[in-house]
Amino acid sequence: MFEADTLDKWLAHIEVLHSKPIDLGLERMREMVSRLGISFAGRTVVTVGGTNGKGSTCAMLESIYRAANYTTGMHTSPHLLRINERCVVNGREVSDERLIAAFRKVEKARGDMTLSYFEYTALAILLIFMEEQCEVVILEIGLGGRLDAINTIDSDAAVISTVGVDHTAFLGNTREEIGMEKAHIYRPGRPAVCADEDVPATVSGYIREIGAKPLFANIDWRVSVKPDGRFTFSQGAFILENLPAPALLGSNQYRNAGGVLAVVAALMDRVPVTRDDIERGLTSVRLAARFELITNDPVPTVIDVGHNPQAAEVLFTNVVRSKKPGERTLAVFGMLADKDMTAVSHILCDAFDEWFVASLTGPRAATSGQLSECMLKAGVDAARIRTFDGVAEALAAARARSRELAGRYANNGDSAAGSQSGTVRIVVFGSFVTVTAALEVFAQEGICR
Repeated sequence: MFEADTLDKWLAHIEVLHSKPIDLGLERMREMVSRLGISFAGRTVVTVGGTNGKGSTCAMLESIYRAANYTTGMHTSPHLLRINERCVVNGREVSDERLIAAFRKVEKARGDMTLSYFEYTALAILLIFMEEQCEVVILEIGLGGRLDAINTIDSDAAVISTVGVDHTAFLGNTREEIGMEKAHIYRPGRPAVCADEDVPATVSGYIREIGAKPLFANIDWRVSVKPDGRFTFSQGAFILENLPAPALLGSNQYRNAGGVLAVVAALMDRVPVTRDDIERGLTSVRLAARFELITNDPVPTVIDVGHNPQAAEVLFTNVVRSKKPGERTLAVFGMLADKDMTAVSHILCDAFDEWFVASLTGPRAATSGQLSECMLKAGVDAARIRTFDGVAEALAAARARSRELAGRYANNGDSAAGSQSGTVRIVVFGSFVTVTAALEVFAQEGICR
């Protein structure tokens, strides 16, 4: 049996076990769950799927239930800097040693069975949640739903945050096809929440077919946002007025919060919470890289993992709504080649004044040349595009340019006059890979851990 004393050595071992990095199917997981005796009987499990908004939904659910003093376990993916980010118990990432101990048990149980990286790590995380006796377990689906490893675990409620066109090689080319794949996280007789206001017919049809309990946005529950940012949630007789805005930035977070509260309301008899718990959960929630302000040095710099057209629409809204009068916004942009680079570029064409386009690394990476060609097709002015060999180089150039612009505005007297005009901002986005590379730069500078 394999043995190692460091997390890096274990991960290197896990990465080469299986012939495919992504191998959808539940047979291996079902067998391994049985061998390891993984069970959440007597606990509450919530499964979260969707194209975008899964991470925010998981984070808000976890924050609310932790505020109510439940022991929580939260699985999300992918991670940005450390695999520990995928396994959070009571709001804290588990240690390397805790993961290694779980890996040893998975390794012993698997025998000669090969497991994908996602399956192996998911099994270890599920084992940790069981052993830590987590009262509320929140599980983010990695890809799709029907054949995703996490879907092996039956949930007490499930929520689909959004349905967009992404991962078409695995899930289909239309919202109806993709929605059907995601709908399989629902279970008969259990709450089936959908926060997407345009529910695909396949989703509603599957819910009827299996006898789940539909809870659809603007049909079974509603969110009403006030000008001051506070909002009201209503689901039948369950009404919460004047709730505080979620701490996560972006107008899309109200929709995500609605889906979260629909789950909370549906599970109130099973895991009761108070209004105070909900308010504290909403206002204290944190999630990395979702339109997150990471530093103000040398200028405000925001990171966002949006990487598909639906996420680009949200990013466009967030960039435009938060833009100050006269502000110049610089994009540090990199994407994977199997994403819709042209559509994303078209949606965001007018959101940025200058583009610093980076080549990414890895087998799915797009070069800056490939991405810039798609940008030109999408209508981005060639004069606004500069290309770089990597994210670190693109970020350095954007920061240098921001210093140049800020100095120019200061010399013109804009800053001295106290005007908002003449400000500069950087937004880093396009892929988890892009954001991770930027975070590594910031970590080296001591800006983030």
